Amino acid sequence: MPPEFAADPDRRSRFEQEARAAAALNHPHIAVVHDVGVEETGVGGAQPQGSVHYIVQEYLEGETLGARLKEGALSPRRVIDLAIEITEGLTAAHEAGIVHRDLKPDNIFITRDGHAKLLDFGVAKLG
Repeated sequence: MPPEFAADPDRRSRFEQEARAAAALNHPHIAVVHDVGVEETGVGGAQPQGSVHYIVQEYLEGETLGARLKEGALSPRRVIDLAIEITEGLTAAHEAGIVHRDLKPDNIFITRDGHAKLLDFGVAKLG
């Protein structure tokens, strides 16, 4: 998280909310969050002191659904397959008491092997 965002309590709160929401979920169609934290910087060194807020998410190869749609329409069969996977991920989140609230093509990632992963639970509502 850039320092200017970390200084903003609203942005920091959204970041922490996303981290808590995503870390609470374990589903093949939701991006895995491995770690969340704050790293103190510049301790004992030449850099100015401060802190960096971070989320470590699984590495994904592929593209967002938004980027893919710019290339053209998907086949009806492909749309159905992705819709099923997206629905399965959302169902798992809802069963955990989490509502995504920002579902859009740029927050859906299509992995290189063709599967959907939900991203960005930053405005999720925690139940």
